[in-house]
Amino acid sequence: MTVNFLSSLYSLEGKNAIVIGGGGHLCSEIAYGFSKAGAKVAVLDLRLEKASLVAEHINAELGGDAISGQIDVSDEASIKLNLNTIIKEFGTVDILVNGAGINSSTPFLEITKSSWNEVLDSQLLGTFLSCQIFGEHMLKNKTGSIINFSSASSNPPLSRAFAYSAAKAGIMNLTKNLAREWAPSGIRVNALRPGFFPTEWNKKNFIDKERESAILSHTPMRRFGEPFELVSGAIWLASNSSSFVTGTELIIDGGFLSMTI
Repeated sequence: MTVNFLSSLYSLEGKNAIVIGGGGHLCSEIAYGFSKAGAKVAVLDLRLEKASLVAEHINAELGGDAISGQIDVSDEASIKLNLNTIIKEFGTVDILVNGAGINSSTPFLEITKSSWNEVLDSQLLGTFLSCQIFGEHMLKNKTGSIINFSSASSNPPLSRAFAYSAAKAGIMNLTKNLAREWAPSGIRVNALRPGFFPTEWNKKNFIDKERESAILSHTPMRRFGEPFELVSGAIWLASNSSSFVTGTELIIDGGFLSMTI
């Protein structure tokens, strides 16, 4: 009885999900989680080989139904091409995860206009275009759940992450604005706000020993997050169990945001 109740709450059976950035450190785990919850999954990434590996694992190891594709979220034509492919394969899109994006640790006075735009294009512009193009499809069907990626840097900003922090603040604002706009049409728009889930790139380029100590001393749980710890939150936001939830930021950060002195 308990298992059936929980399954009915969090099942994604019959739903079709797009995970953008699905070849990456965090979003690959979300793609796996969606598949285990019953969804068909389109794994999209700028790095096609990484997206393909995730889709192959879902199909071969998890017994799921997944396709992969290459996407440039700063290019409208690329997004529209993927939408058309997914509609042909799955019929509809019910869930969208916007998890693409890059970071930069360049000191402020050394940031060039091109490097600033590169980060904002991959983060804020990419989220805007994906919401616009995939969201239009959802609006026609009058149903859908969009999950954007906020960050511990969305507010207040983190040091050494100028463009990234600005982009994440914009994504959170866009999330709330779209939630208000699209709620009457049956589209929910929320954001995941991860704390620190460092990739190998982060550890090499962004988190030295001093910064690691500062982060962990500001995190009550005194550790970094593990990618699987985002999965249940993403499934909840994607599923019907969060049917009255929109415009929110789901914080999964080990207590980082609650910490002062």
